[in-house]
Amino acid sequence: MFRTDDMKQNNIHLSRRLALGLILAAAMMPGLALPQAKEPVQVVASFSILADLAKQVGGDRVRVVSLVGPNADTHVFRATPQDAKIVKEADLLIVNGLGFDGFMPRLVKSSGSKARIVTASNGLNPLEKPKSGGHDHGHGHAHDHGKHDPHAWQSIDAVKIYVSNIRDGLIAADKEGEAFFRANAEKYLAELDRAKTEIAALLASIPRDNRLGIVNHDSFRYFTRDFGIRIEGARGLSTETEPSAQDIARIVRAARERKAKAVFLENVADPRIAEKLAKETGARLGGTLYSDALTDEKGPAPTYLALMRHNAKTIAEALKD
Repeated sequence: MFRTDDMKQNNIHLSRRLALGLILAAAMMPGLALPQAKEPVQVVASFSILADLAKQVGGDRVRVVSLVGPNADTHVFRATPQDAKIVKEADLLIVNGLGFDGFMPRLVKSSGSKARIVTASNGLNPLEKPKSGGHDHGHGHAHDHGKHDPHAWQSIDAVKIYVSNIRDGLIAADKEGEAFFRANAEKYLAELDRAKTEIAALLASIPRDNRLGIVNHDSFRYFTRDFGIRIEGARGLSTETEPSAQDIARIVRAARERKAKAVFLENVADPRIAEKLAKETGARLGGTLYSDALTDEKGPAPTYLALMRHNAKTIAEALKD
């Protein structure tokens, strides 16, 4: 007599043999197709930070392409026919909104794309663009930010809204993956909360009188609001125009009056402007901040969370003394 355990083991082996036999039979029978794995959702993000958020939520159920790649400047991006082809083949398009990726509506229309569009910034309360002096430039219709500052991803709280919008867009595109997307989003939201706590603790160590730095353009206003650090831009919200003499004079004056400790480079901006500001103000060059784009995999900011942690560490080290 077989023991119960032996019978269970035999049944398992029999089930496996039957399953294998059915698969082989299906492969040899004309007209009888094997079940196909679901194709990943084809996601196109306007720029690299959104692409990373889509990967974090979508996992292996998505294939993500970023139109504006690592270390590239969305402000000066010009779409190509290849970009139009990529957009046309997408199942889901993810844009920032608030005028940041203003090339997208025209690109979607010219491509004939029927993809669902997720505007990641929907539902947040954006900062209004700065209104001081010559600080607010117009810079062409393709990247007109309107009345709001579009750089909301510099706020972790705002990115939590981005993640929720991306999650809902992926669920709409792939209902079978709903539980998967929700689980990934919840895990990532918890990681965002941990990162915010770490960054707040790191920046809290900076002496109150040292909390002013200078950058190329005004892309850190959400970051400064959240963490109590002042990072002034030499020009307005875009890198598309050169800062005016008024802009340079205003920044130099503010930096001298408040004894700014550091001028930071940006990965998407001409370093010569930062170098000039450092010379004019007497502040030191404080390293590179990642404002509007991730780095590639070999760089220090290949993901959104790596970007935020790198920026916080760079700012803290430059301003602490």
